[in-house]
Amino acid sequence: MTTEQKLRRPLTGDEYLESLKDNREIWLHGEKVKDVTTHPAFRNSARSIARLYDALHDPKNKDILTRETDTGNGGFTQRYFQSDRTPEDLFKTRDAIAAWSRLTYGQMGRSPDYKAAFLATLGSDPDYYAPFQDNAKKWYKEAQERNWYFNHAIINPPVDRNRPIDEVKDVFVRCVGETEEGILVSGSKMVATGSAITNYNFVAHYGALPVPSEEFALVFVAKMDTPGVKLISRPSYEMNAAVMGSPFDYPLSSRFDENDAVLIFDNALIPWENVLVYKDVEKANNFFAQSGFLNRFTFHGVTRLAVKLDFISGLLIKALRGNGTDQFRGVQANIGEVLAYRNMFWSLSDAMALNPNPGANGTVLPNIDYGLAYRVFMAEGWPRVKAIIETVVAGSLIVQPSSASDFKNPDLRPYIDKLYRGSNNIDAVEKIKVIKLLWDAIGTEYGGRHELYERNYSGNNENIRLENLVMANATGQAQSYEDFAQQCMDDYDLDGWVNPTWINPDDVNYFKNL
Repeated sequence: MTTEQKLRRPLTGDEYLESLKDNREIWLHGEKVKDVTTHPAFRNSARSIARLYDALHDPKNKDILTRETDTGNGGFTQRYFQSDRTPEDLFKTRDAIAAWSRLTYGQMGRSPDYKAAFLATLGSDPDYYAPFQDNAKKWYKEAQERNWYFNHAIINPPVDRNRPIDEVKDVFVRCVGETEEGILVSGSKMVATGSAITNYNFVAHYGALPVPSEEFALVFVAKMDTPGVKLISRPSYEMNAAVMGSPFDYPLSSRFDENDAVLIFDNALIPWENVLVYKDVEKANNFFAQSGFLNRFTFHGVTRLAVKLDFISGLLIKALRGNGTDQFRGVQANIGEVLAYRNMFWSLSDAMALNPNPGANGTVLPNIDYGLAYRVFMAEGWPRVKAIIETVVAGSLIVQPSSASDFKNPDLRPYIDKLYRGSNNIDAVEKIKVIKLLWDAIGTEYGGRHELYERNYSGNNENIRLENLVMANATGQAQSYEDFAQQCMDDYDLDGWVNPTWINPDDVNYFKNL
């Protein structure tokens, strides 16, 4: 295949893995990672992403996952890398998000189409980024045609939160200079989830405190191997699983761990062509809602969570059948509650697609009201589902052999086959396979991190609630709700009904007839 042909279509899995073999600076356990594609902390997660890229090239997925580009290159793209123009197109795009998410069982929230939620807005409204609109157009074209893997880091580290942003210049991202080539940036952002295996990081600001001055007013793209860019990773659950167990013992954490990290800029040069907002305080503070990103990232998030709930619902039913409790009335009621959460999030994704908000230049955006509702209820929903699992599956979650090796010991195997067998003719291997998968989803370090992720993924607990009010005020909806209540109040006064529809009780009222 010629270079020109390659540039007309998205990366393949092999090309994606090859693209990670650069000079990126990833730190783990006090050492710089030489190659994320071979290091046991990242290699299987990278291959899970490669699998997504390969799916784009599988003919059986073509109609679901892809569509023709609108950039004029004659190629195709994953649907969410392009803006939608009708509710029907948006609904198809929802199905593409879901189909990709099913390949990771809803476990990888920062798959390449997650950041496509933002990248597609660069094409629908490039003028928003003036005077850097040409940069927006460039990245829309580049990202759509190749489906590069972006992530973002937009939160300030939890350092000196009792002080104003401009008093924490030694920590927070800011411009420290500029050259003919670009701007020089120092500071840090978090939580750079999955960034170790991405091609680019998108950096901006989101938080309860607005940026106070021009030096902090930045939105830009940073290539992961930019000199001066570093990632300090948390412990790798993938590596822990490889060292201490097997895929049988840790079937999720051993391949879907999106390593979270702190992203550092140490006098890093960001080329001018990668800058989207510079010294514009208003845009830096408001891009999150005004750019369309908020509509689109919540659309991706609710769809991914719905797929995750499909997976956990099936796994819960399997575990309870193995316990022999799946026919108990109380247990069935709890299963029904999990399914109700599943149904609610799928219906929110339907509503976001089929009742869209107008976007720029003839495009449509997923409905923001339902997206904001998802942000609140996801933080309540997943912990509740986890609590139900812990209650109804109960002690079975910890009554499991230490590892797959126990099954392979001929002295132990007869005991294991007898003591760990399931109900309904389910043998010990099958029962424990289900239990270990369920425990990895909710109980291991990986599972614990997933609860924290679902609680905090879309913003801090106050902001995700407050922004429902902010948006309602901005759109006039809050006033319309007040007007609706006032309409009721206008039907009566101290003397009774003023609306002739109803009859005043003057003829029967006790007090008026004294």
